Parts: sequence; C-alpha cells; structure tokens
Amino acid sequence: MTQTNVVSQVAQLIQQASQAQQQLESYNQTAVDELVTAVAWALVNPENNKLLSELAVAETGLGNVADKITKNHRKTLGLLRDLKDAKTVGVIRRDPEQGIVEIARAVGVVGAIVPSTNPIATPMNMILNALKCRNAIILSPSPKGQPSCTRLIELIYLELDRIGAPRNLVQALPNPVSKDLSMEMLKQVDLVVVTGSQNNVRAAYTCGTPAFGVGAGNVTSLIDETADLASAAAKIKASKTFDNATSCSSENSLIMVKAIYNDMLKALESVNGCLLTPKETAKLEAVLWHKGHLNAAMLAKPVSVMCELAGITRTSACDADFLMVEETGAGADFPFSGEKMALVLTLYRAQDFDDAKKVANTILNYQGKGHSLSLHSQSIERAEVLGLEMPVCRVIVNQAHCFATGGSFDNGLPFSLSMGCGTWGGNVTDENVHYRHFMNVTKVVQTIPPREVSVEDIFADYHRRYLS
Repeated sequence: MTQTNVVSQVAQLIQQASQAQQQLESYNQTAVDELVTAVAWALVNPENNKLLSELAVAETGLGNVADKITKNHRKTLGLLRDLKDAKTVGVIRRDPEQGIVEIARAVGVVGAIVPSTNPIATPMNMILNALKCRNAIILSPSPKGQPSCTRLIELIYLELDRIGAPRNLVQALPNPVSKDLSMEMLKQVDLVVVTGSQNNVRAAYTCGTPAFGVGAGNVTSLIDETADLASAAAKIKASKTFDNATSCSSENSLIMVKAIYNDMLKALESVNGCLLTPKETAKLEAVLWHKGHLNAAMLAKPVSVMCELAGITRTSACDADFLMVEETGAGADFPFSGEKMALVLTLYRAQDFDDAKKVANTILNYQGKGHSLSLHSQSIERAEVLGLEMPVCRVIVNQAHCFATGGSFDNGLPFSLSMGCGTWGGNVTDENVHYRHFMNVTKVVQTIPPREVSVEDIFADYHRRYLS
C-alpha cells in the first residue's frame, strides 16, 4: 500500500468517526450514560466475555481463559462504577468564590493503540472513557490481538444498533494493521492514548498529536520484619500468577529484609512457589532471553511449559505455580532484575529496610522507574517514606499488586489498564489514565473581589531574615 493510500484510508476513517462524534454533541448526560452502559454490556455479557477471552488466548498465546474472563469483567465493572455519577456533559462544576464555571467539551476523535497482552480489557476501557466524554474512537490493535479486537467491535455494534447510536463511534484500523497505518492514525486523530511497548509510546509522543502514554513496568515489592508473611505470600502469589503474569503490574522482584528472609521464602513455598537452584536458574536464563530480549515463546506461559523449554526436570519446579530465583545485582548484566512477563520472581536479601530501599532504587533506575512498587509492612510511616523517596507514582501497601495498581474496589485509584509514570517514566501524566484525560474543559470566568497583594505582603519575612 502506497503512502497516499495509507493517508486516504485513515482520513476516511477519521471522517466517519467525526461525523458520528458530531451526533454525540447533542446527547445529554442521560443519553451518554445509556450509550456507555450499552457498549459495556457487549463485554460484561458472560457469553460474550467467555467467547472473547477464549479467542484472545488462542490467538495471542498469552495468559489463560479463566483469568481473562475475570479481568474483563472486573475491570469493566469497576470502570462503570467510576463513570456512573461522573458529569461529562454541560456544566460540570461551579465555583462562585473563584468566579469560574467549568463546562465539559469533547476532544473529538481518539486514536488508541492496544497491546497484545490485553486485547479485550484495554480497548474496552479506552472505548468507555472516550464515549463517556462524547468522543469517537479508532483502535489500532496489535497484529496478534486483531481478531479478538475485531470481534469485540462487532459485538459493540449490536449494542449500538439496539439503542440507535452510530456505529462509527467505534472503529478499528483495517486488517492487516501495519505500522504505516498506525503512524498515520496517530497523526490524524485529535488525541492519542497508547498502552503497550515503549516503542509505541515513543511513536505516540513524536507524532505531533497530544498523547497520553505509559511507562515500562518492573514492579518491586519490599517485605519488612513487621509484615504478615502468610498474607503477603498469598497476595503476591495471586498477583504474580494472575493471567500468567501478563500484567505490567505483576511483581517481578521481592526485596526481603534479612530478619524474615528465610521465613518469607517458606511462606512463598507454602503457596506453591519453587526456588530454583543456581544450575536451574542458569538454564532458565539461557532460554528466557534471546540476544538481550525476552523470548516470546516463554512469555505468560505456564510453569510446566517454561520448565520444558529450559530443560528443568525437577518435579517440584515443574508442578509449581511460580518459580523463584535469587539475585544480588541489578542492571543489564543481571537480566532477572528486569521485567519478565513470566511466572518468575527474583528474590533479593536486604540487611534492613534502609538497605531494601537502596536495592529497590537500583532496580527502578535500571527498569520500571515511575511505575510503582509495593510494601508489605505494618508500618504506615515506612509506606510514606517510600512515597517521599522512591521514583514511583504509586506505592501499593499490603495488597496484591496487579489487582490494586489499576484500581480496585477496596482502594481509591481509578480503574484503568494504563498507568502513567510521570516524568520518571517519560510520561505527561502520573495518574491512572481515566475519563478526565479524554475531555476538554472550557472555563467561563467572571470577575471576583480583587485579591491584590503588596510588596510588603510577599517580602516582609525575607527582608527581615536576610536584608535587614
């Protein structure tokens, strides 16, 4: 396909999306909320969820069906909770004291890049956020995830038809999705939202269109001497093994203080984790990476498959739910210190909490800076210390990390599959990307009683301390 054809093909999709979006401009809040509910039902419907989850695993080879079903349901229902009472039409806030009225306005046409790890939950999240703010959206699915994404849109169309809403509110680039098509979409839409590889994030940031991207994950969890070890082990196991570790929020490294290292290791073994011997660790490393890159054949696979490919035959390893390896360093020369997207936890022994912070900082500066880390401890003070000192946007305390980071029913973070990592991660936002990122806000500004200040008001203390 020539560049001229690429440009015209994307332009046609944009035109269709713009025309559909113009119809949304007349929707009131009730109509918008009905639209969001209808589209969400295309996935929350158990029959559809099962079909799409099976298709996603079959085509990508990543994760497992049962957890995909849970993820699709939980993430979508949680987002609906967040959106339920949110105002996104007309006047959304009045501040008489400041003389400001805020009015919600649509962005227009959103372009979204979708990762193969979550070819259903992520696009649904983006679609609902976009529609809630009266936008149209065009998806660029990964080649592996394209069939399930296409099927999701077909099911969405049935719901749009049911309520009489235009189908072109939700579109996808045509199959096969090429890099040229994706790049051209990024240039022509009004807003870009990208989740996935850092190559895609960099492409979005350099396309000339306002963009929200996410940083790389490499979650580290600190476990101190005050932690409930059994509870921590259960939560770490649940998080690490969910959907075979496809989430960027799954733990990759555990830093345990010396005082509880052995006991915590026993707790992890009690939930069916297996610590590899140095020889087994070397075998796993040899096949988990190829020329410095993660081996696609090992990603998000069951432990039994990983052991078979690595030539590890010990029964307790092959039958484990997750593997563990011990490490002492971080950086390119210590590949287990990075994100693995595999059922492998890297264990570090720290002398004490201060040493654990140093180890975590070293790991984060190698990979995962800005994303998040977790703490298992009974010390609220230590959690806040991490918030003050660590280069991360989220400190998750005593929770299963992959369930908590993207929003949970028992914490206050917005439900999202796109975690901004702030300037540490090269992102424009440090928040979980949510509906407010899909909205323009116009401010109507009236005069208020003046609040003038004098030079004396501002500089009196400074003069008194330094200039008198």
